[in-house]
Amino acid sequence: MVRGDSVEYARRVNAAADLAGAGVPAAAAARTLASRYGVSVRQARRYLEQAMAAGRVEVPESSVVFTVKLPESLAGRIRSRAHESDRAISAVVAQALAEFLERGAPEGRPRR
Repeated sequence: MVRGDSVEYARRVNAAADLAGAGVPAAAAARTLASRYGVSVRQARRYLEQAMAAGRVEVPESSVVFTVKLPESLAGRIRSRAHESDRAISAVVAQALAEFLERGAPEGRPRR
């Protein structure tokens, strides 16, 4: 069985939540999920348990590779921050860029 990524996991939990919300009995919902996603009934029950415990979950946006060149010192600082916070470099960079973009254009400079 191939392990699904976080997007697929969220979709499966949401499908389980939809079935549970529609009043489909747990056994039938598990069989439906197992058939639909090619997983075991046991795994399908885990999706149902997650859905019943937390409800629908947000489906994360897919990631793409985006290559940039950075000064060596900045790349080192990013690696250090990622290590200190026990997060992936991509997560640190994504958060920093999102915060930068949310601030908008500096005063006196028009947005392009």
